Amino acid sequence: MLKGLALTPPVIGRISIGRVVEKNGKRLPEKDDEFTITSQVQTRDGWINHPLDEQLRQDKTAKLRSIPVRLLFDDPDLSLRACYTLFDRASGRPMCVGNGETCKRATSSGMQSHPCPSPLACPMAIGGHCKPYGRLTVRIDADGSAVDELSCFVLRTTGFNSIRTLSARLQYFAALSGGLLSTLPLALRLRGKSTQMSHRAPIYYVDLTLRED
Repeated sequence: MLKGLALTPPVIGRISIGRVVEKNGKRLPEKDDEFTITSQVQTRDGWINHPLDEQLRQDKTAKLRSIPVRLLFDDPDLSLRACYTLFDRASGRPMCVGNGETCKRATSSGMQSHPCPSPLACPMAIGGHCKPYGRLTVRIDADGSAVDELSCFVLRTTGFNSIRTLSARLQYFAALSGGLLSTLPLALRLRGKSTQMSHRAPIYYVDLTLRED
């Protein structure tokens, strides 16, 4: 076995709340008000939808704002990973990754460790390019799906509201269940709210709850 090989859950798809649109000859991300479940295959027109996306849309006229899920791990930190990340806009690779205390930064002389004062106080983050970046790993628990017990989907988000809400929910559910997170029937839900910073326009964030049944 290769030494230092990172073992990660087998990911077979993505859960997104946005899409890529073309504006002025550039492909730019655009936020959406519903979930979209895609495979890991991308074409010129965008990501190809996973069959579960159509299966969960029982009402074809309604938007997909709830997904039944289960977690693979009992440890909240294994299900949700979040950090401050500064991406290279040209290559898409992370240039600096930190946790609010320390960071790893790629420089011309190699990887270096630096203090991480958060994006608001970091001179390298001027311009808003450094953002919180969260990845939630879940298994979609749909009836009759052909997905095996270990295959999972990843929800990636740079929304602070989503990361904070998911982190709090995982900690609460872990405490209430006695550390048995992987046994709970949960649901990812897309919620909306308005704030002064959003100029009263609705913003959407991801929440994690017990299922209604």
